[in-house]
Amino acid sequence: MTTIADALRAARARLAKAGIESTAIDARVLLAHVLNVTHAQLVGWPERELEPEALAIFSGLIDRRTDHEPVAHLVGHREFWGLCFAVSPATLIPRPDTETLVEAALSSVPSREAAIAILDIGTGTGCVLIALLHELRNARGIGVDVVPEALALAHGNAGALGVGSRAHWLLDGDLTLLSDPIDLIVANLPYIPSAEIRTLARDVVGFEPHLALDGGIDGLDVFRRVAPKLTRLLRPGGVALFEVGYDQAVAVQALLAAQPGLESPRIWADLSTIARVVGVRYVAG
Repeated sequence: MTTIADALRAARARLAKAGIESTAIDARVLLAHVLNVTHAQLVGWPERELEPEALAIFSGLIDRRTDHEPVAHLVGHREFWGLCFAVSPATLIPRPDTETLVEAALSSVPSREAAIAILDIGTGTGCVLIALLHELRNARGIGVDVVPEALALAHGNAGALGVGSRAHWLLDGDLTLLSDPIDLIVANLPYIPSAEIRTLARDVVGFEPHLALDGGIDGLDVFRRVAPKLTRLLRPGGVALFEVGYDQAVAVQALLAAQPGLESPRIWADLSTIARVVGVRYVAG
């Protein structure tokens, strides 16, 4: 019989041969998923023998991972802001860098008890909006996307995470269906320059939606479409926050500063000290 230790050892070797760097953590996450046990339970019982069915399922997942299919897709979920989000190939997988967008939003609201209206543009899994609704108990939000499958996924995540009654989902690529003023806009728009898409990691370029990645020649095409609409969408005093690429903060700052009624933008850095979020406030009534 094959033990947990044996299975993990063999899986790490297969993953390493395929060029996967995170061999140990990937193997542990996938085997814990198959056995429906915690990480502690997995590593604390290395001599446990695996049933043939469980071993076969695990081996199949390792096969898929050697093709660089993301672990989040293999297990069907990803943690973000301490919450567990269902994921699918219809959306980007939530990333730690995007938590900077949540942090910036929380630092921009007048009070965590305020009954504010939030708009999440390009909501994907709904992770940013749902995280904010967890922190802002009196807030309500709208998540907008151009992909129906993404909105269905976000709707399911909101319900599973207990904020479904305060979250609404809208298929609206041009933001024309929104009429009520918004207090806080958050947006993780496509911002990868088109020519750089092919240079991304195989896990990303092969399995995540290019529509959510490709920002045009310089990565800012969608920013240019959204920026002129901010003063129509925002309530006076409202704030809009955008996640940006590692070298785009200054360009997005200039783009937003050129819009009448928007005050000089502020920048937030992520944990790697990369300028990750640009925010702007609407000051004209």
